[in-house]
Amino acid sequence: MTTLSIGFGKHLTRRELLFGGVAAALCRRGAIRAFAAAAQPATPVSFKVPRGACDCHTHVFCDPHRFAFWSGRTYTPETATVNETRALHRTLHVERIVLVNSLVYGTDNSCMVDALRQLGNCARGIALIDEHTSDAELDALAHAGVRGIRLNFVDLGVPDPAIVQQRFQSAVKRLAGRDWHIQIYSGLSVVEALQDDVMAAPLPIVFDHFAGARASLGASQPGFDVLVKLIRSGKAYVKISAVYRVSDRAPEYSNVTPLAQALIAANPQRILWGTDWPHPDSSRVPGRRSIDTAPLLQIDDGRLFNQLPVWAPNENVRKTILVENPARLYGF
Repeated sequence: MTTLSIGFGKHLTRRELLFGGVAAALCRRGAIRAFAAAAQPATPVSFKVPRGACDCHTHVFCDPHRFAFWSGRTYTPETATVNETRALHRTLHVERIVLVNSLVYGTDNSCMVDALRQLGNCARGIALIDEHTSDAELDALAHAGVRGIRLNFVDLGVPDPAIVQQRFQSAVKRLAGRDWHIQIYSGLSVVEALQDDVMAAPLPIVFDHFAGARASLGASQPGFDVLVKLIRSGKAYVKISAVYRVSDRAPEYSNVTPLAQALIAANPQRILWGTDWPHPDSSRVPGRRSIDTAPLLQIDDGRLFNQLPVWAPNENVRKTILVENPARLYGF
């Protein structure tokens, strides 16, 4: 039986692969609202953004008539286009972006690659692959602007530390000889489980969205000290991104500030900033099926971007975070 493995270990049958094409039919029947508008900033940026600034965490969700969703996805997002992300970043005065392929596409990176082609040299990509991805495919992704792969230990649910370590080590071996990095979406328990592996890894490691820390628990929460240690050592980066996933204190999420400041103080050369635009709602909602449309969250990215000078009052530190670190890691 033909199978596909997502994230180094989760297998799909041939029937499930073929079923992925049903997304387009559902769209035609009205089960998926494909063209709702993604959020745009409502608040003007209040500080001077340095030239070459980079949003290190964005997604695009293509027209499902062109790029079908994976049948094993946990949610179905509304469409978010390349033109919409251009509008977002013009408003934020951000010139470079990193597109992260979403698990809603499985290991099909076609939507992201198409967006990279449209955006040109101002964009880089993070792919999803599995053990069946060939060297030729990796070469093609590199040519398209991909600079790393993502391991998702949240949406697929991987609680076993032994499995986490196995998937991480498999990814390290798979990228041997490539000037890429591994990006990890996880909670702090995974950071703790992988700390020795990260310290020994021969390539950079990036943790998404504050590595899943919870603002309400403060800087003394279990695992945060390990994250700080890895950042201070220079062996890992962390994205201070998607604060609305870290805190429930809208609209400015002020209790995130101690976490952000602690990470920046540990090593500003290992901090990346990102929006997580267009803010997909991947949460499990009772009664909402994976094929039902999950409306994009309406987040004011201008207001959130204005928190960066609160976290990093020094202009040179902000330049390090917004320009120098992404240029080094993604090869701009």
